[in-house]
Amino acid sequence: MLGQLIRFGIVGLLATAVYSAVYLPLVYHVLPTGYAFVAVIPAFVVAATFGWFAHGRWSFQGHGTRTEGAEQPIKFVLVQGFGMVLNGLFTFGMVDLGGLPDWSPLVPAVLVTPFATFALNRSWVFG
Repeated sequence: MLGQLIRFGIVGLLATAVYSAVYLPLVYHVLPTGYAFVAVIPAFVVAATFGWFAHGRWSFQGHGTRTEGAEQPIKFVLVQGFGMVLNGLFTFGMVDLGGLPDWSPLVPAVLVTPFATFALNRSWVFG
């Protein structure tokens, strides 16, 4: 399981880079000011697609089963969506309601969300 967690973390870092590679150019060069939230959707779709293949083929290699059809990919998208919502709640609660610095939600986003999504992916998606 430790190996899976390490591979999951590596793929997570790469998925973050993929997300940023889509999000940042859209925000800085395509979208008008005040519409950064629009860039979240395509960035999420591209990063989640990368994550689906990387986690399925490497992070959880040799663990559980892989099924045909839409059930497993839908579960993966739900888990990724849960992670995105969790990070959004951290941001809203800590920054918007709590008045903490903008960087503060990164702490639970790094220390809580990856472990929650790892557990769900390991047991429910790729279990």
